[in-house]
Order: sequence, then C-alpha cells, then structure tokens
Amino acid sequence: MKFYDGIKLDDYSNEPKYVQLYEKLKNLIEDGAIKPNEKLPTIRELSKKLGVNASTVVNAYRLLEQKGYIYTKVGSGTYVLKKSEEKIEFFSENITVLHKKDEFSINEGINFSTLTPHSNLFPVDEFKLVINKVLDRDGAHAFTYADPQGYYFLRESITDYLKECGIETQIENVSIISGAQQGIDLVAKALINFNDTIVVESPTYTGAVAVFKNRGANIIEVPILEDGIDIDELEEVLKRHRVKLIYVMPNFQNPTSITYSFEKKLALLNLAQKYNVFILEDDFLTEVNFGNKDAQPLKSLDFCDRVIFIKSFSKIFMPGLRIAVLVSPLNMSKNLIFLKQNSDISTSSLIQRAFDLYIREGFWTSHLKKLKDIYFERYMIMKENLSKLYFVDFKEPYGGIHFWIKTDIDSSILAYFAKKNGVILAPGNVFYLDSRSSNNIRLSFAQTKIDEIKEGIRILKECYEKNKLPG
Repeated sequence: MKFYDGIKLDDYSNEPKYVQLYEKLKNLIEDGAIKPNEKLPTIRELSKKLGVNASTVVNAYRLLEQKGYIYTKVGSGTYVLKKSEEKIEFFSENITVLHKKDEFSINEGINFSTLTPHSNLFPVDEFKLVINKVLDRDGAHAFTYADPQGYYFLRESITDYLKECGIETQIENVSIISGAQQGIDLVAKALINFNDTIVVESPTYTGAVAVFKNRGANIIEVPILEDGIDIDELEEVLKRHRVKLIYVMPNFQNPTSITYSFEKKLALLNLAQKYNVFILEDDFLTEVNFGNKDAQPLKSLDFCDRVIFIKSFSKIFMPGLRIAVLVSPLNMSKNLIFLKQNSDISTSSLIQRAFDLYIREGFWTSHLKKLKDIYFERYMIMKENLSKLYFVDFKEPYGGIHFWIKTDIDSSILAYFAKKNGVILAPGNVFYLDSRSSNNIRLSFAQTKIDEIKEGIRILKECYEKNKLPG
C-alpha cells in the first residue's frame, strides 16, 4: 500500500475525515498514481493503516463510487474505474438492475433495496387484452389528448374504488396524474413558495424531499415513533413556525414500515385543523395489509377537508404506466388541474382508458388478491428468517413490502460488504435529510423470490459476522 503512505487526515479540519480521504484518493486516481482496474485496499486494511474508523473508509469509498471513480466486483473487491466504463449505483430508490448497460439488463445479485415490484408480477396478458379492447372500441380516439384532470370514466371508476377504501369524495375532486412524484410536485407548486416551511417525517422518502428542496422550502423533520409521527414535537413545531404543509405516509411508511395508530391519525387531523395547515398523504401500500387494523387511509377520517391524498399504483401494479390519483380539497382542485395541464398537458389517454376497463372488468380485484398472496408468502419468509438473526431487531408491520431492521453496526458498512457479496440493501442514512449515521436498514421483498430471501439474509448474517468492526 505504498500509494497510501502519504495520506494524512487532519483531526482539526472542519471537513469530515471521509471527505478528506475521498479527495486524497480522487487525486491519486486522477494523477495516475492508482491505475485503472487496480484493486484498492479492503476497508479493514485501509482503516487500520490510517488509524481511522471503518465507517470513514466506507463513506469515502461510497462517495468515490457515486462520483464514478471506483466500482465493486461481487466477491472480489473494489477497483479503480476506467473512464469508459459505467458507474455502478450504490443505492437508488427505484433501482432494479445493478449494471444499466441496456434496459433489459438482468439482475446480478439479490436486490433488497427497491420497493418496485419485479416485472414477473406484472399482469401483462390481462392488460394487453384490455388495450386491444380499447383500440377496437375507441379507435383513433384512444390516442387523443385526455382531459387534463383525467379520463372521465376512469375518474368515475377510481371514485368508486376509493369508496371501497373508505374515502368518500366527489368525482370533481379526483385527478389522474402521472405517478405520485408528479402529484407531490403539483402540490408543492400549488402551496409552497421560497422559504415556506414544511414538515416531513424522519426518516422519509427522499424523492419527496427533493421536490420540496427544489421549491426552496425550509424542511423540518419530526421523528417517527412506533405509532406514528411524534405529535408533541409536531405541535411544538406548529407553534413556532407557520407551516404550509405536512407530508406523511401513515400506512406502512417508507422506510420504517410503521402504520399510524387510529388515535394518532385523529390527533394529526386535529392539529391540521387547529393550526390551519394542509396534510399531504402519500398512500402507496395500504392495500397490502396482512392484518394491521390501523391501516386505513388518513383521508378516510378527514373531517376537516385538510388532507390532500395521493394514491400511487406503482408499487402494486405496473410502475411504467405512471398512473396515480390525486384527491384534493374542492378549493384546490382547479389550481391543481391548471398546474397539471402546464406540466404535461395530460396523462396518456390510451393508458387511462385501458386501466378504466381493467378495473371495470374485474381484473384489478383479482390482481390485488394474487399480489397479496405472493407478498404475504414472502413477508412470512422474511419475518421468519430475520427473527433468527441475533443481531437484528425490528417491529413487525403486519403489511407492506418491507421491513425496517436495526443492528449494532453502521448500515453503510453492512450495505457495503453486502454489496460485495451480491446483496443490495437500502442503508438507513439515505432516508435522512442530513444523511446521518444510522444502524437501520430497509429490506424489501418486492424483487426477491423465496429462495433469494433466504439466501440474501444468510449472506447478510455472514457479512455481519465477518466484518463487524469495533467503534
């Protein structure tokens, strides 16, 4: 390790040590002192050589990987990347392949990191059938622009479906949008101006945070407790700040998998009424319920018309269709429709017509039942295998498609070594605004079959036991 003899990290610098190490390694690579495809030292070796915490090396390597300087070979080690080679992602919320050379790349490893369902769960044959029926029925009309608010008959079908979920609303308040991310963006544009204050759960979905940051919002994190957001702390925030919006995922929250208790949901609504603030409810998994009695939409309890409700189908249907629903208070609907029209004119007319027919012909109901049966089997296997790990703690969510586990090791370290052994994890730090150190990991079974769940957890155990390093 001659190249690293000259690396000195400054204990008194304002710059974190992992950033210092990143810069020094980057310079060595750019200067050619470390050659392309040359193997870097292991985490243990370099941390011992430099006299630093292992997490310092992990974070420096991770930053180098994110910036495209190094890559990991499963079971082999970490190497310097040639400029012509493609960077390998460490973590992305929606990643489904590890090497993105083309759109049909095959998974290389066991992917616990994504909530996106595997393509083998997509009801392609049934959807092909309804698309053909729509084309026979509507012809060229299927390719015209839809109403910016959405295809009327789909909004009618969705309104009926929402009633089955306990949400009583009028068709005038229902809009079809191109995915939940667009819905969050539209609501932010409608309500948030520069320097406005919003509240998010901590930890939370990073995609929503990115939208709010782009609006120049001041974002305040309020911790999630075992039964939902910390109501006492939230009220203190509402007393001190003029909050415009509270963004929450009350059922099988991402990433913690926590479901708010009934009492907490009512308390949240009471605070919204008391402090004249809107709530944005992001509902993406309520249907995947394995017995959680509290898993009902917050919107179904909305006595004060303060909840803006987004229902995404990406995690329970086919994400590439980009179909979601926005239910807004009546006094906001016209503004949101205007913003939607300015954003993309309208969501695909063909897809909307096909989805409407898919619902009306009963395919949606049968698909949900089949999907829940598959996910329940995976849920039970993951719960059973996680329960055998002596170094893991978790609260059973009784629904959803992910577990939020806690160990006694920094999740970045465990994720790093797991990736080297072909298992992709979502480390807890990526769900915090400040990327703080976390011992939590989000494990999803959306992409994994039964045997992969068992093997992935076995590898996780092996990585923990081989690489757990002292503080």
